[in-house]
Amino acid sequence: MLRTALRNVLAHKARLIMTALAVLLGVAFVSGTLVFADTTANAFRNASAQSLKGVAVSVRAEAATATDTGAPDTSGAEDGKRATGLDTALARKIGRLSGVASVRPTVNAEVTLAAKDGRPVNAEGNRQNLATNYLPGKDGKDSHYPLKEGRGPATEGELALDAKTAEKAGYGLGDTVRFATDGPALTKKLVGIVATDDPRVTAGGTLTLLDTRTAQQLFHHPGQFDEIVVAAKDGTDERALTDRVRTLLPAKGARATSGAGLAAEQSAQIAKNTTSLTKTLLVFAGIALFVGAFLIANTFTMLIAQRSREIALLRAVGASRRQVVRSVLIEAALLGLGASAAGFALGLGIATALHLLLNTTGTALPDGPLVITPAAPLSSLAVGVVVTVLAAWLPSRKAAKIAPLAALGSVDQAPPARALVVRNVFGALLAGAGVPVMLYVSTLKTSKESNLMVAMLGGTLTLGGVIVLAPLLSRPLITLAGKVTTRFFGVSGKLAQENALRNPRRTAATASALMIGLALITGLTVGGYSAQRAMAKEATQGLTADYKVANSASRGLGADAAGKVARVPGVAAAAPVTQAGLDTHGRYGIITGTDPRAFGKATELDFHAGSLRDIGPGRIAVSDEFAQQARLHVGGFIDAEMSTGVATGKVRKKLEVVGVYAKTHAAYDALGTLTDVLPYSTSSKGLESVLVKAEPGKAAGVERKIRAALGDSPLLKVLSQEQLVKENNETINRVLNMMYGLLGMAVVIAILGVVNTLAMSVFERTREIGMLRAIGLDRSGIRQMVRLESVVISLFGAVLGIGTGIFLAWAGGSLTTSSMHEYETVLPWGRLGIFLALALMIGVLAAIWPARRAARLNMLRSIQSP
Repeated sequence: MLRTALRNVLAHKARLIMTALAVLLGVAFVSGTLVFADTTANAFRNASAQSLKGVAVSVRAEAATATDTGAPDTSGAEDGKRATGLDTALARKIGRLSGVASVRPTVNAEVTLAAKDGRPVNAEGNRQNLATNYLPGKDGKDSHYPLKEGRGPATEGELALDAKTAEKAGYGLGDTVRFATDGPALTKKLVGIVATDDPRVTAGGTLTLLDTRTAQQLFHHPGQFDEIVVAAKDGTDERALTDRVRTLLPAKGARATSGAGLAAEQSAQIAKNTTSLTKTLLVFAGIALFVGAFLIANTFTMLIAQRSREIALLRAVGASRRQVVRSVLIEAALLGLGASAAGFALGLGIATALHLLLNTTGTALPDGPLVITPAAPLSSLAVGVVVTVLAAWLPSRKAAKIAPLAALGSVDQAPPARALVVRNVFGALLAGAGVPVMLYVSTLKTSKESNLMVAMLGGTLTLGGVIVLAPLLSRPLITLAGKVTTRFFGVSGKLAQENALRNPRRTAATASALMIGLALITGLTVGGYSAQRAMAKEATQGLTADYKVANSASRGLGADAAGKVARVPGVAAAAPVTQAGLDTHGRYGIITGTDPRAFGKATELDFHAGSLRDIGPGRIAVSDEFAQQARLHVGGFIDAEMSTGVATGKVRKKLEVVGVYAKTHAAYDALGTLTDVLPYSTSSKGLESVLVKAEPGKAAGVERKIRAALGDSPLLKVLSQEQLVKENNETINRVLNMMYGLLGMAVVIAILGVVNTLAMSVFERTREIGMLRAIGLDRSGIRQMVRLESVVISLFGAVLGIGTGIFLAWAGGSLTTSSMHEYETVLPWGRLGIFLALALMIGVLAAIWPARRAARLNMLRSIQSP
């Protein structure tokens, strides 16, 4: 039987090639993901280890904590600069400890550069835009940042950049560099270009070097630092040195960590970050393999039907059912093993492509060589072989049931009616369980973990039910499609319909592979499109302002920003906007602080009671939704807790409700004066944004003037309503495009399934095709028949997939209503039409080779075939 299995693999190479490709692609996705995860984690660890080289102890300033009074601790920071417990005196004390080779006191901050052409450099990833001090040694150079060109910065008007940043921004030695820290733009002369292995920079960030005094002037008080890095002498015990350093630290505001401890912390964080990404990618790899399983099962079912005489003869000469099953499973295992080995090799290319793809979408990953651990090839081979063997198990059992004599004259038998009845009942049970669960999900309003798990269960049951019921659903849908093909294509269209209906299981399995991919893509598309529409509506709801001015680093704007903008020629009104937490009667909301008069010109609120004119110090208006939740009414007083919602204490404040308005994104839950809200603002600088209303006919030319009035900082965002919508939708577009790319593998495998099914059915119907040729159907009619059969199967899968995807997106969309109040399911008819057109194209393209093969069959030899 082993020899028989080997012979069958070698004898049916052409018929198995599509199946092997399906396994190969699925395994390539798995192996690529595993190698990518190991490579990324190793690159991060190497970059981290390089940055920690020579670090025995790291003393870091801790963030300011809340004081006993509940107010934020801003001692020593009245001028807006950070105050730390690390200073020059402490650095000198640490430097005198036994075992210390050197100390490196550093200032660590973030700045955003403007490129030479004026555009901001990596503004959205500004946390990776490192600014630090250049510490020259006795030779005038900083060994931590080796010079490539020029010299290090020495005075207030100078800076240095790393080579990648300088190239990215288009700067050369002697150029004037414009950048921003947290306010107006600053300019300094570029005097040096350095090399660095800092992981934040190598992963896509920027590096700006200043002399120590200038860095402290910009970010701290004189003599203060963020970190003191300690290098140890040879033979010094790192742990003991860390303990000695701790004895010198102040009681609060500083923490000492050994180099080993710091490495362990970073390693744990790297593992956490890469694990979540790996799990996500493996889910899509699993989908691809699941789709491939249909192709594998279909292939072996057809091969067994074609080899029924051979199997019957084996049974007749003494082969047992168990031996027949083993023969088929060995054949599947050999196929899976060979395809998996090739898939692993292809996966190395996918791992490289994933790195490039994620970096183009803004995910900054460090460079590094491919890392292949033993787990990657072993897991890939195991997955490929197991999936192939499991998919072939049911066909192998069918083969074992072939009677030694009864099957000697059969070529293709339709599935027993009883088997289809059992399948239909099982499918009805699955769908009957899944649909009610999804209907229940449609009533849920929050996306908490338990609700998501219920939605996943309901979606899986529903999709599984549709897959199992596909043979039952194929008859009415394909019959309907057959009426169209018969009307327009005559005999060829009628034959295509009959061929598709001849074996509903095979048709359903072929269509199901395409259906799964399109169901997931449709669900994502409908959900994403609906979310985009909701976010676009929320972004501009209630806004009549021409521009919204904000900070790309999410630090906010200075409290005087609205006044500066209001004085710009062409500006009719500039409404300052800030936000704080508001807790009353056990209900938490967001209160917006503003200048009511200017706010009225930049927004359009629908008041049910009261008006903007009634708002003043101690007097607020609330949204209708918040009023209902907290049981508030006009004329009532509330004892509210005001807070930033970050890490500060709460302050009680008595406020009078003077108005109720329809809730909009512009005003959230409550609306008060800037005086009442500003002390508790969630923005570190005061204002969250400024809404600008231009004078009639002057909106087009006012943007440049607003930027100039606020210091022309690279961090500034001056967005029109169209740009607001585009910015809000950018993230969703990026995620959708990535999902489409990942699901594309499943669709490719589905196409291979259609090609394989058609090719093997052509072989199966060789005699029938010969008879059709003999009674007058020409070669073009044969080609048309095969093409139409392919189109019908593809459209059947597309209709099932799109319909299922729409239902799942509608039911699951309710989970977003708590965070996206304007969400409602909206069907993107244009995109759905494109999906149907793609299914039609898939059907045409998949039939090219099988149709050509069928048309080229010799008429007489075909009639004589068994």
